[in-house]
Amino acid sequence: MSMDVLERLANHIADGETEEALAAVEEALASGLSALEVLDKGGTQGMDIVNERYDSGDAFLPELVVSGDTMTEVVQLIFSKFSAEEMAKNKIGTVVIGQATGDVHDIGKNVVAALLAVNGFEIHNLGIDVPVKKFITEAEDKKADIIACSTLLTTSLPYMEDITKYLNDSGTRDKYFVILGGGPVTPEFAQKIGADGWARNAFDAVALCRKLVKEFKAGSGDFQVVDQEAQN
Repeated sequence: MSMDVLERLANHIADGETEEALAAVEEALASGLSALEVLDKGGTQGMDIVNERYDSGDAFLPELVVSGDTMTEVVQLIFSKFSAEEMAKNKIGTVVIGQATGDVHDIGKNVVAALLAVNGFEIHNLGIDVPVKKFITEAEDKKADIIACSTLLTTSLPYMEDITKYLNDSGTRDKYFVILGGGPVTPEFAQKIGADGWARNAFDAVALCRKLVKEFKAGSGDFQVVDQEAQN
């Protein structure tokens, strides 16, 4: 039954069926499945299905957008199930997260934010097309441990570098871990521009954030890569 509802959730997301997807989320959580299982085996699996359809020419940009909107609703519903008290109880650290300047694609970033939230991180989601300075001012205001920036556009890569440059120039590089992700972002690029870490996907991002706050010092040069896919 558990796997059946997750399979249905994945297919509803892939087909952009929002009401049915939200009902499947409620059913999955009521059956005792964890938020992580629902996001992983239902949510991200659904996006994998539609991405595969897109790559094979069986789906086009409008279908991707509709599926993305459904996934965003799913993430928001799961996120709403956790009270501020529950999240604060096991708090590991604080993260400001946003899409790099010029990028308006935020599905993957929202999944990362949701996973971090249910894994003990206080999340401040800055949204899309975030100016470089806003990452810094919000990190200061929220007393963040981590600045997380993502992009799917190569044209937004220079703005990622501007984040680390701004921190270096202002003498605050050692206050925040900077982690990067997204399709065109490679670990080599992230290390070159002075970030603290890179993760391949949303689940790796959670592991990376945990590792950084527990074992390392921001801006120390101890660059970390979490890529569980490569290890398998």
